[in-house]
Amino acid sequence: MTGTDVQKEAEDSGPSGYAAARLRLLTEEARSGPPRRAALAELTDDWLTGLFTAGAEGLRGASLVAVGGYGRGELSPRSDLDLLLLHDGSDSKAVAALADRLWYPVWDLGLALDHSVRTPAEARKTAGEDLKVQLGLLDARHLAGDLGLTAGLRTAVLADWRNQAPKRLPELQELCAERAERQGELQYLLEPDLKEARGGLRDATALRAVAASWLADAPREGLADARRRLLDVRDALHLATGRATDRLALQEQDQVAAELGLLDADTLLRQVYEAARLVSYASDVTWREVGRVLRSRAVRPRLRAMLGGGKPTAERSPLAEGVVEQDGEVVLARAARPERDPVLPLRAAAAAAQAGLPLSLHAVRRMAATVRPLPTPWPAEAREQLVTLLGSGRPTIEVWEALEAEGLITRLLPDWERVRCRPQRNAVHIWTVDRHLIETAVRASEFTRRVSRPDLLLVAALLHDIGKGWPGDHSVAGEIIAKDVAARIGFDRHDVAVVATLVRHHLLLVETATRRDLEDPATVRSVAEAVGSQGTLELLHALTEADALATGPAAWSSWRGSLVADLVERVSAVLAGDVPADPEDAAPTTEQERLAIEAVATGSPVLSLRAQTEPPAGQEPSGDPEPLGVELLIAVPEQPGVLPAVAGVLAMHRLTVRTAELRSLTLPDGVDGTVLLLDWRVAAEYGSLPQAARLRADLVRALDGSLDIAGRLAERDAAYPRRRGVVAPPPRVSVHPAASRLATVIEVRSQDAPGLLFRIGRALEDASVQMRSAHVSTLGANAVDAFYVTGPEGAPLPGDEAESVARKLEETLRG
Repeated sequence: MTGTDVQKEAEDSGPSGYAAARLRLLTEEARSGPPRRAALAELTDDWLTGLFTAGAEGLRGASLVAVGGYGRGELSPRSDLDLLLLHDGSDSKAVAALADRLWYPVWDLGLALDHSVRTPAEARKTAGEDLKVQLGLLDARHLAGDLGLTAGLRTAVLADWRNQAPKRLPELQELCAERAERQGELQYLLEPDLKEARGGLRDATALRAVAASWLADAPREGLADARRRLLDVRDALHLATGRATDRLALQEQDQVAAELGLLDADTLLRQVYEAARLVSYASDVTWREVGRVLRSRAVRPRLRAMLGGGKPTAERSPLAEGVVEQDGEVVLARAARPERDPVLPLRAAAAAAQAGLPLSLHAVRRMAATVRPLPTPWPAEAREQLVTLLGSGRPTIEVWEALEAEGLITRLLPDWERVRCRPQRNAVHIWTVDRHLIETAVRASEFTRRVSRPDLLLVAALLHDIGKGWPGDHSVAGEIIAKDVAARIGFDRHDVAVVATLVRHHLLLVETATRRDLEDPATVRSVAEAVGSQGTLELLHALTEADALATGPAAWSSWRGSLVADLVERVSAVLAGDVPADPEDAAPTTEQERLAIEAVATGSPVLSLRAQTEPPAGQEPSGDPEPLGVELLIAVPEQPGVLPAVAGVLAMHRLTVRTAELRSLTLPDGVDGTVLLLDWRVAAEYGSLPQAARLRADLVRALDGSLDIAGRLAERDAAYPRRRGVVAPPPRVSVHPAASRLATVIEVRSQDAPGLLFRIGRALEDASVQMRSAHVSTLGANAVDAFYVTGPEGAPLPGDEAESVARKLEETLRG
């Protein structure tokens, strides 16, 4: 039967004819999705128009209006009919009789009805008092009767909405937030509410309301398709259950998938999650724009008065090379060239996460459209920026989702596609696979002070379940993928092996601790053999806890934590025979020795600043991680205060220290004196590097006391306060008495920041200890520094004195 035949059957037979035509339409296999919803709305329009025409004979000044979802023409099989009987108030009795002739046939057919009878003035007044009523009226559509009455109400309601938008939109945003708090996020729920959960149909409707206000508009790319997908799933759910439900329960997912012609319930959920993710992201961007516009409107009159009516210029604060903050968002600098700078997306993302700011939609789209692919392996800066992004805590999530919404994540990490939006049918897991991986990285960022290689911890956290997109044991599959990814992003062979081991054995500690006899030496030996080293054990312990905490509340407890800690202690004892040698015992290169002799001869600092573009001589490109920035060699006649002086000068010149070595160098026979040699890798925060002559001049002044570094840094921070959105773990300072026979090793793990090394060096100078060597590394946003110090006589510090120095240093860094 054709659509015309269905309409004619409904017209010829009255209510029973409408019911038969409706049933026939809903059971037609040839029609589904938007065509069926439109046909059902048209069929219902014709039936209700007939009822209105028959009941309103002789009545003027009345009209029948569809509102809400019915007004949009989106009738699902069990949708409510949202109707407004509008009248001019001239004949209330006749209107009441007409209402009875409209509502009762609907009820007689068992259809859900949301109805009201109002004059235009009453409708506007109710809308002003009830936001939900006003939202429904925004989609008002004329069905029958006085067209002018309906058109007048529509015009008035839209004008009211636009005039009141500065007040009503914050109310709408609050309603959306409260609903999300109650219903959760559609893109992660195993039994989601397609309408009420965050990212569902209610949020899609809210975006239409924002657009109708003319105050802001949602990103349109893909939004209509996402909304259509959610409506299609709801249609199939109504047909499968025969009920007006929006909750996609587990027991109905296979039937709904079959109704939609999908492979299985997992395919269904993945499509739902992808649609919800797009709606959620569009909501985030839209509400951020609403807030920006409202703030701008509130501030503009004041600024105009101050500036004599001129248009204020938006303030732009630099965050990184090519990246600035403007209006509470991270945008690209005017000079940024994404087409020439493949690291820019990661640099912008890391800067945004570190500042706790969102990435501008325009910036992300511009980078997605123009940026070139990264080479393989990645340059060291790209790897460092990825680690910084992963180590930024909660802000990482929003920034990562912004990159993913525009396809940048799968371009950077193609293996991500298999885990994206992948459901986990496990009562313990509360996230999809991809979100769980990001949550694990967020949790791992809290443990970066516990490990000596936070970069490996964060990357392993991101990859530990990457094998869930493949058949078989996900740990085995994940080990293979992790090797490939870690090598591609530029780690050396040793680090690749560590990451692969962490991924392969990320369940080893918790499963062994809870299922095996820890008193059996064979159990502990097997774990030690699998782990291989103290460093890997340390990383695996932190990854185990981060993974469990990111899984859900049922996956970790103090009992499990104590069992795992006990196992780690036992395994550590087995591995304890591997005692590292003192890292300071390395012979100087010819260049280092030349600079040292010149420093003694001149009695002043000598430095060399040069780009490091190739691996050191004799080293393959796939060997040690490539150094960042440029190599800075400094030789200084031994004297107090060298470390804080050099670190302070570099901070003044906005140079970031990536790695640093400081050690005392004994000169060849015939040359008197001792030299401190500093071999560092530095990079400019943004802009170009300073000239070596300027660095040397400032260093001379710093060492003779004529340059007030602390004052200069304080002045700069006051003038240009650095925004820090990340709530980093507190710094941790520890003493390692067994790490060296000749000195006391004090290790500092902290959030990297401008002037950090200057503060550490000055605190150690104040403690009256002598520094034999220093070994500094910046891994993403984390500083991991080791200082080999002695007392005035050149011997290691006594235990209590070493602990006192460490505690004072930690207090200084926390202050």
